[in-house]
Amino acid sequence: QVQLVESGGGLVQPGGSLRLSCAASGFTSNSYTIGWFRQAPGKEREGVSCISVSDDKTRYADFVKGRFTISRDNAKNTVYLQMNSLKPEDTAVYYCAVRWGSSLYLTKYTYNSWGQGTQVTVSS
Repeated sequence: QVQLVESGGGLVQPGGSLRLSCAASGFTSNSYTIGWFRQAPGKEREGVSCISVSDDKTRYADFVKGRFTISRDNAKNTVYLQMNSLKPEDTAVYYCAVRWGSSLYLTKYTYNSWGQGTQVTVSS
């Protein structure tokens, strides 16, 4: 059974940094993509970034390019989202999710399993 557990959220001032973690388990395939999504109150869940674990290719939403970096640690079965230069509009619940295959989609409907989310609040 696939399980995804996010951690690392919290309260940070504008311009600060956070690193989110997504610990994955129960995978039976080596070809999958982990995506990070976020959902602010009253808004749709939107794709932030994703990484294909078979070839380490990555993709970012335009609104985080240059500020966020996605990476993975195979030994720990963990995917990270390093978030720098945070803005108040980055405030949201952040989720990681998995889809089978190596395509770098940021569309929520293409992902199969989700974590419970972690709250990120950017405020002074």
